[in-house]
Amino acid sequence: MAIQFRPRSLDVLRSYSRSRWLADLGAGVTVGIVALPLAMAFAIASGLKPEAGLWTAIIGGFLIALLGGSNVQIGGPAGAFIVIVYGIVERYGVANLLISTACAGVLLFALGLFKLGSLVRFVPVSIVIGFTNGIAVLIALSQLKDWLGLAIDKMPGNFFSQVHTLALHIDSVNFYALGLGLACLLGVFIWPRLFMHGSPVLRLPEGLTVRRFARIPAPVVALVTLTALARWLEMPIETIGSKFGGIPQQPPSFALPEFSWDTARLLVTPTITIALLGAIESLLCARVADQLATDPTYRKHDPNQELMAQGVANFVVPFFGGMPATGTIARTVTNLRAGATSPLAGIVHAATLALIVLVAAPLALHIPLAVLAGILLFVAWNMGEWREFGRLRHFSNHYRLLMLGTFLLTVVFDLTVAVEVGLGLSCVLFVRRMSELFRAEPVLTEELIDAHIEASARPRRVWCLRGALFFGAAAKIDPIVQAVETGPAGLELSLDMRDLFALDTTGLEGLEQILKAVGQRGGLLHILHAQEQPRSLMDRAGFSAHLDAQNAAQMTAQTPP
Repeated sequence: MAIQFRPRSLDVLRSYSRSRWLADLGAGVTVGIVALPLAMAFAIASGLKPEAGLWTAIIGGFLIALLGGSNVQIGGPAGAFIVIVYGIVERYGVANLLISTACAGVLLFALGLFKLGSLVRFVPVSIVIGFTNGIAVLIALSQLKDWLGLAIDKMPGNFFSQVHTLALHIDSVNFYALGLGLACLLGVFIWPRLFMHGSPVLRLPEGLTVRRFARIPAPVVALVTLTALARWLEMPIETIGSKFGGIPQQPPSFALPEFSWDTARLLVTPTITIALLGAIESLLCARVADQLATDPTYRKHDPNQELMAQGVANFVVPFFGGMPATGTIARTVTNLRAGATSPLAGIVHAATLALIVLVAAPLALHIPLAVLAGILLFVAWNMGEWREFGRLRHFSNHYRLLMLGTFLLTVVFDLTVAVEVGLGLSCVLFVRRMSELFRAEPVLTEELIDAHIEASARPRRVWCLRGALFFGAAAKIDPIVQAVETGPAGLELSLDMRDLFALDTTGLEGLEQILKAVGQRGGLLHILHAQEQPRSLMDRAGFSAHLDAQNAAQMTAQTPP
């Protein structure tokens, strides 16, 4: 196997121009500003300090853009990881989260190296929608504490405990926090719609165009205005400064997390969860970007290169105290719509964030947690595909079972259980569906007997096999065996396989039973019009030779001396 590691950034730079650089610069600065509140909010919601999210967006975003296989992918902390990271931190601690993330990076790189990126497409869309909606519900639930300003020291990790804790402390609502949270949530919903048709509801100052004003991201507007309002009115609410003591105004130092093999053995499940979710999120994000791109020169993403870049980023980020990184749909779409043409936009996004952190970190002290919670509630709403619940009536019971089952398992248990059960159930349902497509039907002898089969005095029967004869459908050929055993002696049986496109070893064993039953009754068996795959298996397994030998023996026994 030839190892291929070729980042998209190398190919793009061959035909790079000044106009593309200006477009990437503008897009990178825009998405960097958008990423600022989201990176902090994702880290805080995950039980980490805000700088963990910021430096994950900076370092991880830089590596994913530099080494990835997509033109416009933006990497960093994602909302989908909130529930997973919070559960790992609560159960294993921050140090073990870092180890799990680094190990997941190795696993992601291996998936890309061995060209397994396309396997993510084997995950049914019903499972993806189910766990995405489930994660959105859990994100929203986890933010109610800060959005309502409840006096809760620490939220538990599981669904029922969270609901119980919220119910016990509902009487401690801080109405200042609730007011800010409501204003934030309404603001991020309304702001883009003020300029939807090019004419603002409010009159703008002279010289300030609608287009420029509308480009300011809604989360940034909410963050700046509501932080200033809370500071001006001196509201008694919890802020980043009161909870975390602020954000360090210098780069994080390189540090090796404490590692032991005894602990590592306990981290297999968290590692697989992070790697699986990271792979699905990043490749889904890249596919969305490919579908939205309108430039005729745009190249679709390379899934294997993208996974290798995700692996490198997740391996490196933990050594700087970061959290899992992946492709982020909201920021990638923002990057694309802002005019990005190459991975350099993602690099500019990382540089913009780094500059903001190093220059303006002290200003983050006054950001209310209720505002960040409002932004995350908006993220959770946009993340969920809620219309799919209403469309369930148009789909099969299999689809409904997979989607609703994955959704409920994600909410009640966790993503790993949901995906494992969902994939297992989808395999069972697929086997059942394929077995229903197989048919073994008797037909009129005169219609399908081949000319090369000489006429004889033997009684003759023809059965048509249609579909795939595999382990899930092997029992459906029992009627043929029964028909031979109860039929006349010396029966000449023909199996027409022109519509049989697949055969496995279990199905071949069923054919052996038919051959055995025919031989015991002194009959002949003919295989007609076998397609390439069934014919190849019968030849390699020795069935064809056995069939020819038995028919020859029966013909010899029938011939008079």
